[in-house]
Amino acid sequence: MDLKLKGKSVIVMAASKGLGKATALEFAKEGAHVLISSRSEDELAKTKNEIQQATGNENVTYVVCNIKKQQDIKQMVQKAVDWNGTVDVLVNNAGGPPAGTFDAFNDDDWQHAFELNLLSYVRAIREVLPYMKQQNSGRIVNFASSSIKQSLDNLLLSNTFRPGIVGLSKSLAQELGVDNILINTVGPGRIQTDRIMELDQIKAGELGIPIEEYQFKNAKSIPMQRVGQPEEFAKTIVFLGSGANTYLTGQSLVVDGGLVKAL
Repeated sequence: MDLKLKGKSVIVMAASKGLGKATALEFAKEGAHVLISSRSEDELAKTKNEIQQATGNENVTYVVCNIKKQQDIKQMVQKAVDWNGTVDVLVNNAGGPPAGTFDAFNDDDWQHAFELNLLSYVRAIREVLPYMKQQNSGRIVNFASSSIKQSLDNLLLSNTFRPGIVGLSKSLAQELGVDNILINTVGPGRIQTDRIMELDQIKAGELGIPIEEYQFKNAKSIPMQRVGQPEEFAKTIVFLGSGANTYLTGQSLVVDGGLVKAL
């Protein structure tokens, strides 16, 4: 299948590691011009070099961006436009909010999660839309979590703000279809990342068991009997952001090996 991504201008946010990095790598494999962002220039430079070496695609660059800052997002999009003339694909991504239950969070915690996991997406979309509308084409893919389908224990902030991304995407799909701009939301289930390791350590500590035991039990709860790999999630993102996706918009998906039971 021709994904029609060669030479396309792609932004992947929060892409110095984890699922963002895996996604940027898969776009680069398809010949896209990929701009990655995160807060750490050292990590970005390292990731850029790793992607170039792995793919042979020299068209990878980066910009330091704190996605809680509106000006940083503006500068990120402007760099992509200065580099490639437009933005064809935006992949919204942000680190997950802290774990915890209701009593654990104050107003600052709520504000941080809102700015990180919802408002940053709004701002990035706002910046790329003029270019996508002008060319009558664009793809936007929003990272979320499996909490878009089923609430997760001890992850109140994620359960609150991730579904907001779904509402945003669904509404924008209605508005932007006429401009041939497709927008979808994808949530990972148990994918092997630092974030999952962090949450596993917290949960294993609460249960008083070794993390290896907790992870083994979790893997067995997945119909496919294993956790997913970052590239398996990334390939779904790349399809949704590609020219091969011509009619799928306004949808929320989970890549989870069948773990989530909600319809």
